[in-house]
Amino acid sequence: MSDGALADEAGALDAADPLRAKRAEFALDDDTVYLDGNSLGALPRAVAGRLADVVEREWGRLRIRSWAESGWWTAPERVGDRVGRLVGAGPGQVVVGDSTSVNVFKAVVAAVRMAGEGRDEVLVDAATFPTDGYLAGSAARMTGCRVRVVEAAAMAAAAGPRTAVAVANHVDYRTGRLHDLPGTTAAVRAAGARVVWDLCHSAGALPVGLDAHGVDLAVGCTYKYLNGGPGAPAYLYVRRELQPRFDSPLPGWNSHADPFGMSSAYAPAEGAARGRVGTPDILSLLALDAALDVWDGVPLPAVRAKSLALTDFFLRCVGAYVPEGTVEPLTPAAHAERGSQVSLRCAAGAGEAMAELIRRGVTGDFRRPDVLRFGFAPLYTTFTETERAARVLGEVLAGPL
Repeated sequence: MSDGALADEAGALDAADPLRAKRAEFALDDDTVYLDGNSLGALPRAVAGRLADVVEREWGRLRIRSWAESGWWTAPERVGDRVGRLVGAGPGQVVVGDSTSVNVFKAVVAAVRMAGEGRDEVLVDAATFPTDGYLAGSAARMTGCRVRVVEAAAMAAAAGPRTAVAVANHVDYRTGRLHDLPGTTAAVRAAGARVVWDLCHSAGALPVGLDAHGVDLAVGCTYKYLNGGPGAPAYLYVRRELQPRFDSPLPGWNSHADPFGMSSAYAPAEGAARGRVGTPDILSLLALDAALDVWDGVPLPAVRAKSLALTDFFLRCVGAYVPEGTVEPLTPAAHAERGSQVSLRCAAGAGEAMAELIRRGVTGDFRRPDVLRFGFAPLYTTFTETERAARVLGEVLAGPL
């Protein structure tokens, strides 16, 4: 297929895109192509005005009254319910706050504390994001458990009578491989253990279905596909039936049943609030709340359909434009195994190639030693941008680096 034919196809796909109007809700320009939303999502236009109101009116004029009058105190659960809709969790099961790292620690320790007698093993995905592995190891040392590292695909079979909890990534951050959340969850639960799912690279890119698939515990960040902004607070999901048994290793005043009673004895709050620790980060929390407005009325199946169409089209364009032998796709071709990014192993000069792409107006990212990552955010990435990115990549790799 000729270059012009692919460009024409991209235009036709954009014209037929049911999500095309969403792009206007983001602060983007047409001079650059942004394919790094899997690291930091684009800025929704409404966020700046909302933050200005929070700073000038709620903090500037109402001050301390805003904890009650502006709803600051209940924001972690209120915003948590909004995130919950995007990951398939019913109300009252998601609390927003802290970082993904802190929430991994809470979830792993709590899962071990819920485990039965003799369960002293923590399974960790061999390709997990490093922090998840670090924290799982720390939690294991603190609770007298041992860590066993297994491949994600083998985790379901690896769970046994000594397993307390498995820590798994829904989407592999390097390769974009989508792991089997329903199957792994069912198998690990059948073995009498629990899974802590890291949803950082799936929430906002595809349906997750936490309630539907019987997930016990999950964590995730909000600054990638959810567009919450740099350092936006993370979230913790605890299945409703487990909440009375959720024994957090970080019992802060904000998760106390009577936080203003200032009792020296800790009594956990009911429901999702027991996942809190300290005072919420109100500015970043309310920036996230405003950012989530772009998801109002968006059907998640349409998001998934566009994600797969974008990544399919990108792989086709790469095949047409990029010199043979210069890159190798690491992201699976099968839709059931693909998240919303495409990772390419670059035969030589991957870092230099990405730097040159960015100079030419195409932003992806580079993972050492040889991986080029391109993230496709269905709410704002267009097919025209996708075609342009592949074409520029071909030009870069055809020349000297």
